Amino acid sequence: MTTSAGRVPDFFIVGHPKSGTTALYEMLRRHPQIFMPDLKEPRFFASDLPSRYNPPRSGVPAETYDDYLALFAEARPDQLVGEASPVYIWSQTAAELIARAQPAARIIAIFREPASYVRSLHFQLLQARIEKETDLRKAIALEPTRKGRQADGTSDWPEVLQYTRQVRYVEQLRRFHSFFPPEQVMVIIYDDFRSDNEGTVRGVLRFLGVDDAGPIEVMDANPTVGIRSVRLDEMVQAVDLGQGTATRAVKKTVRTIAPRSLRRKAYGMIQSRLVFGSPKPPDEDVMLDLRRRFRPEVEALSEYLQRDLLTLWGYDSVD
Repeated sequence: MTTSAGRVPDFFIVGHPKSGTTALYEMLRRHPQIFMPDLKEPRFFASDLPSRYNPPRSGVPAETYDDYLALFAEARPDQLVGEASPVYIWSQTAAELIARAQPAARIIAIFREPASYVRSLHFQLLQARIEKETDLRKAIALEPTRKGRQADGTSDWPEVLQYTRQVRYVEQLRRFHSFFPPEQVMVIIYDDFRSDNEGTVRGVLRFLGVDDAGPIEVMDANPTVGIRSVRLDEMVQAVDLGQGTATRAVKKTVRTIAPRSLRRKAYGMIQSRLVFGSPKPPDEDVMLDLRRRFRPEVEALSEYLQRDLLTLWGYDSVD
């Protein structure tokens, strides 16, 4: 759809976060018949969610509708236009607002086994400096005290730290089915995407109505990483930003001997080697507790999608 202000996207990757949305975005935007902007997560239609939640390198959300439509100005007339904002799946308003702007929109949602999803989301929020509690069990136990208020100065969106509340898969999917017919909504199970990356993407291309016969570059973007030390991360961040008398002095000295590009590369190397790393193996007791909690949701989603996710995700053996 083209308005007087510009081009409205033809399709939306609406989530979930940490479920392959970045890899799908990167693979689709390489297709010659598809245009997706460099800014992966405009998040414009999530009007009920704060816009300050910015994972690293995701950029700044558009503030006005004209700003938003300007993201797609470079699309050719013969290209489909799309965007990927995983928080749309959490939003109470996004489905309706997208339907108003583009009734013919194609919607793509990805669902991941809930316990591994929560664990991966926890790692991402640690990496984004929104979460400070490194122990997942403790972070979940803090949910009642964090609800509805700023949590320890880490976020102006305390609801994002309500990990278990994000696992409302059927409710989230029904919001989009309320405004779009089934043929315009594609549901992907993360396991399928991981096991057959190329085949899943070709299925998405067919869903979008573009050529699916060309070569596809298999990708694993935005992998889950662990954080070794919140304190060390804060120290590196302080030096990077020049916060505090001592760190300002350090940064001033570094600025005089190294160009900006080299400084940014050095800070990134420190983070990747000292602050972040491969995540620790999951605490199996915590994961089992989460699976027990989420089993009813998995049962409901299995019934809703008419697919046995209980067996696929190993919930058939959870008491």
